[in-house]
Amino acid sequence: MTAIQIFLAVLSGGIVGFALGLLGGGGSILAVPLLLYVVGIGDPHVVIGSTAFAVAVNAFLNLIPHARHQHVKWKIAVQFAIPGAIGAYAGSAVGKWVPDKQILFLFAILMIIMAIRMIVPKKHQAEDTLHVQDQANVFKIIMIGMAVGFTSGFFGIGGGFLIVPGLMFSAGLPMIDAIGSSLFSVGTFGLTTAINYSISGLVNWWVVIEYIAGGMVGGIVGTVLASRLSSKRRTLNYIFSGVVFVVAIYMLVLNAQALHL
Repeated sequence: MTAIQIFLAVLSGGIVGFALGLLGGGGSILAVPLLLYVVGIGDPHVVIGSTAFAVAVNAFLNLIPHARHQHVKWKIAVQFAIPGAIGAYAGSAVGKWVPDKQILFLFAILMIIMAIRMIVPKKHQAEDTLHVQDQANVFKIIMIGMAVGFTSGFFGIGGGFLIVPGLMFSAGLPMIDAIGSSLFSVGTFGLTTAINYSISGLVNWWVVIEYIAGGMVGGIVGTVLASRLSSKRRTLNYIFSGVVFVVAIYMLVLNAQALHL
């Protein structure tokens, strides 16, 4: 890597760390496109493996200040993450065999769908706390966690943008608690995916170190801002959706051209 690429990798890590602190799992969608199109790492599978590990470490670091602010619901986070890790390993095993352009094209489409979903007004807003958690809710959390984990593993940790809405839907968490709790799943899914990719030699460890270094600084800033915006759920939703949509359109156009669509 050139000196410029090293600088861009650290800067990109800072952006991802900031987005993770601010948006929770949603911030992870930036990791893959930044490394591909800004830093200039050409192999999407190496990018997925490398960013998965770096994002996992940054997610666990950002989890600490969110936990201090009591934005992490640990029981729900664990119930979501453990079956999700099983799904992430299966998804990453399948994703390694899918051609580069196809997986990025599919990723962009899924991002657009979720961006639209997040800004559509919901008929019923989640309560501030989850008062009752019966067996049906636990089953829903486990099943959605496994499905989201598979998607996160298949698309790389970029699929982690599904974790926040997945927690909101399955457990009824408010936005800020879903953001904080999602970081445990982001770290777990990312670590699982990275291990699978590293077995195949698809992790660039220098990039991992640079991403983590930048992400540590960016995460602190993002977490502070998330706490200040905790009462403005719609603002967080719009930020979340806007970032997803812009990146998705860019990736969709670029990969559609490569596929001659």
